[in-house]
Amino acid sequence: MKKQTVQQIITLILSLALVYAAYSYITVDGSVFKGEMQGEPIRAKVIRVTDTKNSNITGESGMDSIYFSAVALNGNIRGKTVNAIQEIDRSYAFSPRAVRENDKVLIEAYTDGGETSYYFGDFIRISPLIFLGAIFCILVIVFSKAQGVKTVVSLAVTCMAVFLVLVPAVLNNKNIYLWCILCCLFITFSTLAMISGYNKKSLCAFIGCMSGVACAGLITVIWDKFLNMTGLLEEESIYLYQLYPDKPIDMKAVIFAMITVGALGAVMDVAMSVSSALYELKQKSPGIKPGELMKSGFAIGRDMMGTMANTLVLAYIGSNLTCVVLMVSYNANLQQVINKEKIIAEILQALAGSMGMLLTLPLTSFICALIYYRKVVGNASYKNEPPAGQSQE
Repeated sequence: MKKQTVQQIITLILSLALVYAAYSYITVDGSVFKGEMQGEPIRAKVIRVTDTKNSNITGESGMDSIYFSAVALNGNIRGKTVNAIQEIDRSYAFSPRAVRENDKVLIEAYTDGGETSYYFGDFIRISPLIFLGAIFCILVIVFSKAQGVKTVVSLAVTCMAVFLVLVPAVLNNKNIYLWCILCCLFITFSTLAMISGYNKKSLCAFIGCMSGVACAGLITVIWDKFLNMTGLLEEESIYLYQLYPDKPIDMKAVIFAMITVGALGAVMDVAMSVSSALYELKQKSPGIKPGELMKSGFAIGRDMMGTMANTLVLAYIGSNLTCVVLMVSYNANLQQVINKEKIIAEILQALAGSMGMLLTLPLTSFICALIYYRKVVGNASYKNEPPAGQSQE
């Protein structure tokens, strides 16, 4: 087994252990989910629709009751057939469609007086999503082979760090700034180590990436003072703020985490690309001087910056397009729209992330010029000297 493969396996084991340790420390009761459910959710498959009843009130208002039989797919009644009811309120603009035969649904069990009734909860949407995710993983592995496997594994570890460490840290009212920084350090280290291994390329990319993310976070903290932000960007933010009335969650810290984590992926991509390109350049031209290597990094970075900045901005706008369109339709002019805190947060996220990338480019190039400067030839090492047999310019 290659040395790099052993290192990557060790990194994976260590990463999983760290995630588990952090999750156990943050979640006192051993669970990230804090909500309570009235009914027990059960996965089921609709066998047939037995009856439909309509109750009209006025116009389009009213309630439709669909009675159906379904076979339970999990829980204590797995394999048993139960009768359930789906109630559709026509006064809502976007009510779910009526169930059909072979639909996979979530039904909720309610027990009252020793009798259990089953009601439609929602359609199961996870299975198609898992199928699409499996296709993505297969395509990555087919096109990238061993590197694709590393990519999928590192992506899984990244998702675990976010959902099993950062999210519980917010919900358990921990120091969000601290845990966000720790998660960024962990994600960057584990991703670079598993993708590239323990080498100079990973070291340069790590330093450059962390510097860029630190820049984005610092800009967020400083500009928060000038923008007078409350952190209550939308309705969900208000619910989160009111989750613990005695000790509310720091919503400004949530914005900090949103911006730094959002910028991390793009900044890491830029840092690794520059580091890898300069490493290959140094390998092909061992006698290249640090200044020339740094200039090459700047040239590579300039071409990357235009597309990566667009990537960040378009990603943020696209993910909140509904909100942007709604605000434009309800406000009188552009100044009113841009002055909304939700829009300000998106603009700040795009600008802070782009500036973080902008700093990453020269800093990564500078770090590469320093670390790649010493070249070993045989048993001798030299600085800025060409290999034996080549004339020095």
